[in-house]
Order: sequence, then structure tokens, then C-alpha cells
Amino acid sequence: MSGLMTPADHSLCEATAAREVALRYGNRPDALLEILHDLQEDLGFIPEAALPALAKALNLSRAEVHGVVTFYHDFRREPAGRHVIKVCRAEACQSMRGNELAAMIERFLNVRMGGTTADGAITVEPVYCLGNCALAPAIMVDGKLVGRVDAAKFEAIAAACRS
Repeated sequence: MSGLMTPADHSLCEATAAREVALRYGNRPDALLEILHDLQEDLGFIPEAALPALAKALNLSRAEVHGVVTFYHDFRREPAGRHVIKVCRAEACQSMRGNELAAMIERFLNVRMGGTTADGAITVEPVYCLGNCALAPAIMVDGKLVGRVDAAKFEAIAAACRS
């Protein structure tokens, strides 16, 4: 045996993880959001195999679970890169050249908002207000706020993420 997991093995593990998280919340359907947040914390994303497992554990339809996962933008459907950069897209940042910064980031990383670089180093996500308006435009790198971001500052951050 090679020791490598097949896609079916991954799906089984992901479904098992979903059931375990649901059980921590007593399989309560009213805890779906908390369950999804914990599952994403554990796995890094919400895998497709988790949806039917959660639906069954919580006595919800798969469509109900899918609807919640797709409604909230914080839930990832694919694994994130090694570093996550959130780019503020709110009005204060837009007024301070945030749109130009976002376009520059997409060009520099060669990835659209919501995507991950080909080397798996960086996932870039749009967010609508980081609460750092006084230092706009702002980004968040792996949970740390960074203000007054311009092209040079972003390029240095991206280089550090890739090293």
C-alpha cells in the first residue's frame, strides 16, 4: 500500500470531521453557523463532502446547509493558500485609491479576488470593511491589519509571504 489517500479517502475524512464538529454542538441545527466556522477552522475550508454529512447530522436538507455556506462570504469552498490577504473594498478605502490597489494586487499576483496564486502561497479575498478606515487603504495579512498600503508596501508583503 502506498500510503497516499485517494479522493474517496479525503471525502470520508471530511465527512467524519463534519459529523464530529456537529456532535460537539449536540447536532443542533440552530448551531449551523458555529459548526461551519469550527469546521473551516479545523480543515481550512468547507469541503463538498461535509454538506450531506452536516445535513444528516443536523436533520436539515442538503440545500439548507449549502444555502448557508454559499450565502456567507467568509466560508471557503476550496483550501486557502499558505497566507490569506484580505483587501478592504469598503467606501473609505475606495476613496483612498483602494480600487487601484485591488487592481494592482490582482495584476501583481496574477489572480482574481477570491483566488489563490498558482504557487499556493497567497489567497486574496475581498472584504467589506476592516475597521481601519483612518489608515486606508487597508489589508489584513493572516489576521494582522496593515494600513496605508500602496504598491511598494504590498509587493514587500507578497515577497515575505512567498519566502
